[in-house]
Amino acid sequence: MRVAFCFAMILAAVRVAAPAEPPLTIERLIGEGWEIAGYTSGYDNRSTLLLFRHKDKNYLIQCSTLYDVTREPRVNVNCYELH
Repeated sequence: MRVAFCFAMILAAVRVAAPAEPPLTIERLIGEGWEIAGYTSGYDNRSTLLLFRHKDKNYLIQCSTLYDVTREPRVNVNCYELH
């Protein structure tokens, strides 16, 4: 039992130490062949949603962008997969 617990702890540590994938960016998506499938803007023109599609993938990626002059960096982008 003790050996199994130690082995599980080692596996957990290895998973935590594994290098994380770099975050999705609009520049990276365009460079990898993703196309803009749609977009919309907020009523205040400070936020935008972009929807990307790729001909070889069966899921979409959505990026939300926010422009805020009171923060640094002024442009914040959050991209995530939609399955």
